[in-house]
Amino acid sequence: MSDRDRLAFQLSYGDCDAMGIAYFALYYPWMERTYTSWLYSHGLRSGDLEPDLGIVTVGVSSGATYHRTAKVFDELVCQAVLDRIGTSSYTVGYEFTCDDELVTRGQMTYACRDAAFAKTPVPGRLAGILRTLPSPRFDVTST
Repeated sequence: MSDRDRLAFQLSYGDCDAMGIAYFALYYPWMERTYTSWLYSHGLRSGDLEPDLGIVTVGVSSGATYHRTAKVFDELVCQAVLDRIGTSSYTVGYEFTCDDELVTRGQMTYACRDAAFAKTPVPGRLAGILRTLPSPRFDVTST
């Protein structure tokens, strides 16, 4: 793990509902911020992949499972992890922890497309960068 593949932050009232619990939909911008910052740290801008790699990526699937509540002023860490690299798509996982305990597990799957928007393989350079992500730390298959 490195600081380039994680985002640490403290929840504020604006992140929470009236009960002081983190609003479920806010995990998605945190996942996106972690992903795009991580890509940028490797010299890639997610909106400029076509001139750099000859592809665009399209989000085709996402999800989140909430394992415990996060409350106002909790300090969370969003850690990007490598879930899967396929032929023409890949899945990045996101482990949100508080005091090293899993709070939420998210994932986003991206499909690679060429300039004509046809399916295209994951470029070797991108696959190599994806492989720098750590493996998941938490087994969530039984939940």
